[in-house]
Formats: sequence, structure tokens, C-alpha cells
Amino acid sequence: MRHGGAGAESDKHMLRREFLAVRNRLTADDLRVTAAALADRALELPELAHARTVAAYVSVGAEPGTRALLDALHARGVRVLLPTLLPDNDLDWGAYTGEDSLARVRHGGRMELLEPAGERLGPDAVTEADVVLLPGLAVDARGMRLGRGGGSYDRVLARLDGAGARPALVVLLYDTEVVAHVPAEAHDRPVRAVVTPSGIRRFA
Repeated sequence: MRHGGAGAESDKHMLRREFLAVRNRLTADDLRVTAAALADRALELPELAHARTVAAYVSVGAEPGTRALLDALHARGVRVLLPTLLPDNDLDWGAYTGEDSLARVRHGGRMELLEPAGERLGPDAVTEADVVLLPGLAVDARGMRLGRGGGSYDRVLARLDGAGARPALVVLLYDTEVVAHVPAEAHDRPVRAVVTPSGIRRFA
């Protein structure tokens, strides 16, 4: 059953705090080991094996690490798009061509992000992706994703819908973040699969 309105948002807020608290207890060794395992598992996805363009992101802090995966995709000849945060929380996109193509950017008082330093391709560039790798904090048995709450990826998903684009949506998480249920609202969309350091789970 879908929840809606203020109740779902309040439940989401509480869950976000709980999942972030667990992530913040991870050590540098935990992050290194899980990032390598996550890349290995993700590269087993048939959708990534056949993708020509992948929209991804650079992990920050205690997020499941994506750098090894970005490098592996780039080495395969995949066109990798990475987001740049716009002032209104929407996302523009640029190409990843290796570590030297990233720049550290601080947005106001928020955390520092690694973003593509080259040409901006426009918010609609994501509609060209065969696979969109989504950040998140949890996913449930229906494939419903709990995001960070900033709304940036809600806009991305709405843009994909508006363009009639149907890329494979995949969320990258830790094993403990695959749960029975997360609150969902009318605008939330299920993902096709979740990749964790121990494997892949698909959703109908």
C-alpha cells in the first residue's frame, strides 16, 4: 500500500536519520572493501554490460563507493554522465573521462561534491542514458527507493518520464539497506534492481 502526504514524509525523515547514523559508523576499511565489492557486483548486471551511456554519480562521505565502478565503466568505453548540482537543486550533467575530469565544488554550507569539470550538457542529457544509477538510503521489497530528500532525483525521474525515456533504474546500497518496506508517495517510482556488495536483487 502506498502512503501519502505529511505522514509518509515524516516517516521518511525518521528513516533517513536511522540509515545515515548506521553509515556514519563505517570505517575507512569498510568503505574501501565494500566499494570494490559493489563495483564487481554492478559490472555483472546485463544492463550495464550492454549500456552505451550510463548516468551515475560520485559517492561522497559514507555512501556506497562508486569510484571503482566509474573507472571500470569508462575503461569499457561506456559514456559516463555525472551530475552537477544547480542552485535550484536540479541536476545538469557532464562527462566523466577519468579522475582528472572531476572538480571539488562546495554548494553553500552543504558538503563538498566531486563534479565533472568539463562542458555542461544540460539537464536533458540524462534522457540519453541506457542505465541510471541512483543514490539512495534504502530500497524495499517492491523496489521503492528511499532517497536523501533533496528532490534532485525526483526531478530526474520526472524528466525521464516526460521524455518517454525508459532507462534501467538501479540503486546502489549496502546489504543492510534492503528492507521490507519504505514509505512511498505518489511521485515515487520503483527501481529495476538494487546492487549491494553481496549481490543483485531484481524487482518485477
